[in-house]
Amino acid sequence: MKRDDIIVVGAGIVGTSTALALQAKGYSVRVLDRKGVAAEASQGNAGAFAFTDIIPLATPGIMRKAPKWLLDPMGPLSVPLAYALKIAPWMLRFWRASWPDRYEAAITAQTSLMGFSRDALERQIVAVEGQGLIRREGQLQLYEGEKEFQASLPDWEVRRKHGVEFTCLEGAEAIAEMQPGLHSRFTHGVFTPGWMSTTDPKVWTEHLAKVFCNRGGVIDTADVQKMEQQGDLVSLQTSDGPIIAQQVVVACGAWSHHLARTVGDHLPLETERGYNTTLPTGGFDLRTQLTFGGHGFVITKIGDGLRVGGAVELGGLKLPPNYKRSEHLLQKAARFIPELDTKGGTQWMGFRPSMPDSLPVIGRSPRAKGVLYAFGHGHLGLTQSAGTAELIAALADGASPEISIEAYAPTRF
Repeated sequence: MKRDDIIVVGAGIVGTSTALALQAKGYSVRVLDRKGVAAEASQGNAGAFAFTDIIPLATPGIMRKAPKWLLDPMGPLSVPLAYALKIAPWMLRFWRASWPDRYEAAITAQTSLMGFSRDALERQIVAVEGQGLIRREGQLQLYEGEKEFQASLPDWEVRRKHGVEFTCLEGAEAIAEMQPGLHSRFTHGVFTPGWMSTTDPKVWTEHLAKVFCNRGGVIDTADVQKMEQQGDLVSLQTSDGPIIAQQVVVACGAWSHHLARTVGDHLPLETERGYNTTLPTGGFDLRTQLTFGGHGFVITKIGDGLRVGGAVELGGLKLPPNYKRSEHLLQKAARFIPELDTKGGTQWMGFRPSMPDSLPVIGRSPRAKGVLYAFGHGHLGLTQSAGTAELIAALADGASPEISIEAYAPTRF
């Protein structure tokens, strides 16, 4: 029977980053993934390190919009009718998370993790010599008219109070100086200079995996079906047979709660299904990431091409993809950027693991002392990956994390 110091379940960006951080502490680490490195959400996201994105999805009063989620399948946030009943218990927790007390606490916790993750990413970039895979071009959030812009200002004030730097732009000319080619309907913008991105999230994750393997780490393709605490060890039942380790980190994204249940932990994880279209080289001269907040999507550089995608569809893991959502976003992008060449794109849909309060699960299982959890980051997995990795490495080492992790504890539910 194979035995390792630590097994990380999941070879996405969170799992791979965690494996590297554990390896740096001297542990023998094996990563297991049913499909391989960056085979799920980590390959198709927008590639942004969205450290300014501290506002939870569950904002005060958001449930008043719930009927529209069911009736508008192309909206920025939707719930397919076929999934509405199944997601109801999660939606109740989501509603509770939107109450002012929980909302304010979530912002504080998110801000703390964002700041720590930003610093951890800088350390990670240096450690893996990854500077050539990082872009520092900021992000421009766009608004259609004075009313939409004014409605956004309370959220920007929250960000200001928590140390987020930004510059407001007014008028088509001011916007065009930063990003030419946009439709004149966009009259206001907010530029966040601290926004970072990777040239390609799949390439970035693969780079980290290569560094991990070059330093003696092992990544195997295997489906982990069950965990069990056996004395001081954790036993895993996998498609390749049983494996034991001193500790196990569960970082398999939208599938993590299924594995957590095998040790008796029932965590309310749901799936944000994200859609996008990646366009080939030459589609448009994009100078910074563009965010169309009122429409729930972004346009960002990926390699030499562009990726148009986003929105939230709370639809679980089993419903078939609705690629009309990708087409809808691309059509909007073409209206917003008249010069955009939308031919030759590749569509994609991925599963983003989402908790009701928009905070990840980072901590040790209350029922299996050798199991650590690192999942539930929603659309912020890439952003918070390096920070999560350092927090988990500290826990695995028996040390106190550099920031409080109480808000991310698996016992909070």
